[in-house]
Amino acid sequence: MKMLCDVHISYKLVHFLRSQGIEAVHVNRILAKWYTKDSDICQYADENDYVVITKDVDFRNSHFVKGSPRKLLRVNLGNISNQELIQIISDSLKVLEENFAVGKCYVEINRHQVMLVKDTLADDQSSKDML
Repeated sequence: MKMLCDVHISYKLVHFLRSQGIEAVHVNRILAKWYTKDSDICQYADENDYVVITKDVDFRNSHFVKGSPRKLLRVNLGNISNQELIQIISDSLKVLEENFAVGKCYVEINRHQVMLVKDTLADDQSSKDML
């Protein structure tokens, strides 16, 4: 699994993911860094098979309306510590790896659940699970 962290995601998460053997990069290290447009991030992620990790609802909208980025992990937890975020990701890592390994997939983590919307057959056929 390869993960691309959006501008508002901490480098600490990038370092944690790398420590788990996951190829992780922060958007501030590629393309136009923090000036990179969301559409360019989506294109880069899709072309290089990255899961985009973001807090930005615009990526969610793009995923469902345009189909890009194909793989998206949206963090919807408000202001939590980096350590709390890392723990939540760590607790969900196996499930994330399994689901992002196949096809188009959207995962949203909020205070109450990890919601998974997976699209493995066609753009109009999807399944939704709460983990």
